[in-house]
Amino acid sequence: MRRLAASIWVAGRQAGRGEDHCADATTACAASYQEHLRELAGRPLLARSFDRVTVDGITDGNGSKPLRKEMRKAARRARHRTSETALPRLTEERDGERQIVAEPPLIARLDQRTVDGIARALDGYLLTLPPQWQRVVGGYAIRDIALKVVGLGSVGLRAYVVLCVGIDPDDVLFLQVKEARRSVVAPFVHGDRAWHQHQGQRVVEYQQTLQAVSDPLLGWATQRGHQYYVRQFRDMKGSVDLDGIKAPALTAYAAICGRLLAKAHARSAGASLIAGYLGTSSAFPTAICRFGRAYADQTERDHDALRQAVAQGRLSAEMPD
Repeated sequence: MRRLAASIWVAGRQAGRGEDHCADATTACAASYQEHLRELAGRPLLARSFDRVTVDGITDGNGSKPLRKEMRKAARRARHRTSETALPRLTEERDGERQIVAEPPLIARLDQRTVDGIARALDGYLLTLPPQWQRVVGGYAIRDIALKVVGLGSVGLRAYVVLCVGIDPDDVLFLQVKEARRSVVAPFVHGDRAWHQHQGQRVVEYQQTLQAVSDPLLGWATQRGHQYYVRQFRDMKGSVDLDGIKAPALTAYAAICGRLLAKAHARSAGASLIAGYLGTSSAFPTAICRFGRAYADQTERDHDALRQAVAQGRLSAEMPD
């Protein structure tokens, strides 16, 4: 919740919104989380687990017409984010076969030893899937593997994209293999004892627990002592562009995010404990709002320090063309 609050405040500043507007959006997020978690905690656990939401369901009665329009637009874009639509952008034909296009520093070729190691690791990944999906994914053959830098939190960790081909050249599946390490908060919760021996398995299990609908191809693998989780590279994920978003729309969107986070947390038996701890007063939204602003300030200081380190030559940085 605190991570979400900081993100909302940073997004508000990035969109040119004032501090009061950022505070309104962050408070709305926390209040929505508090309200919906309390509501969901009163339902049977099984009913919470099978509860589903739709784009129309989360936008009805929330925010302005422009926000609803943007969310529906994002949903349409997400439906086209599949392996088939990624094929012409990520690959090229060479010697009669499809290969992943190198775009240094974001996409790079690998040495044969690493390619062979990842391919062997994916054999083990198959065994972590349910039997029906083992048969589906097992029908594809690995055609190419490349290093691909993705996201922000994953920068510096090993991440690969794998091109798999099925019964014909247009039947393709892109898998993403991402390195997983122990959570930075784990030592403060579990001490030296690792709750999960395999960190890729940890990521997969928690995604399947918290997400209403998870990628059915989620699994994990190990290669040369490094632990990974595996998923589809394109599985219809989407997001709303918050650059330049209006203040009322930002507040409404933040409230939706709070509601969806509450839905995720309500899928565990601990939802009642959380709801009881938060209570019904404004103390929780007020505290989260205060934290969000403080951490947004810290984020900007951290970024300034990074830029200074690059400018002074203490760190090297390379920007893609």
